[in-house]
Amino acid sequence: MNVITLRAGDAAVELAPEAGGAVTRYWLARGAMTREWLRPTPAGALRAGGPYLAAAFPLVPYSNRIRAGRFSFRGAAVAEPLNRPPERHAIHGHGWQARWEPTDVRAAEARLEYRHPAGAWPWAYHATQRFTLTPSSLTVALSLSNRSTTPMPAGIGWHPYFPRTPRATITADVRAIWLTDEEMMPTELVAPPAAPLDRGMVADAVALDNCFVGWSRRATIDWPEPGARLVMRAEPPLDCLVIYTPASRPFFCVEPVSHVTDAFNLAAAGRRDSGMLVLEPGETLETAAVLTQEL
Repeated sequence: MNVITLRAGDAAVELAPEAGGAVTRYWLARGAMTREWLRPTPAGALRAGGPYLAAAFPLVPYSNRIRAGRFSFRGAAVAEPLNRPPERHAIHGHGWQARWEPTDVRAAEARLEYRHPAGAWPWAYHATQRFTLTPSSLTVALSLSNRSTTPMPAGIGWHPYFPRTPRATITADVRAIWLTDEEMMPTELVAPPAAPLDRGMVADAVALDNCFVGWSRRATIDWPEPGARLVMRAEPPLDCLVIYTPASRPFFCVEPVSHVTDAFNLAAAGRRDSGMLVLEPGETLETAAVLTQEL
């Protein structure tokens, strides 16, 4: 499998275009110190068909789950394949399980492209990722273009996995949280929990798999043990934040995304706050997420 390595000063990032356009590793090597900013992908994991073991992957043309893979849009019924058995819902779109093509690779920059033909998803689209590495930051610029002749429901996002330590802490300003059922599908939008994220939440303190809305598009991730911090900044329309802190796992996720879980069905039911976007024929959605190191 072809792996692209970008370097800038002491920082480096590895990309796997053939495996969902995934990031496989992002790290800093300074003298005898190596800092893994994202969870490194285990050797051979992507070859074995395990995108969920990547360090990060793109979310196009939607984020998170669509209930049973089915929704309606402007009178048309759509049935997406269930792409992660035994999961009973379609999840994370198509890009994370597809081959991306590198079209511009330099020492510290790379552009990856994915073209999706119309099929079960009735719209053709074109997606890109551009990675830009500096000694202290990683920028992931994302785009999604509707290449069909009819409007397309759309969403976009990025799904990074962070290494977990006992005191790793997530801090973000948020307005509300979507509660979920046992299948992680949204049930109710409520005020944030009693231990709000804006004061810092230890990842080990609570098991979450929830979408937060109204966030400031800035979050910090602190690892007090080594004295390290990442600041995540996102551009519009990444106005939702998914936080996943599974119990007894060596990672957690802080995902900037454009819409809430099952947004297409929520929108079809009349909700105006799902974050679902509509791309007209030929229209392009562009956004970016930036991780900045603080040691």
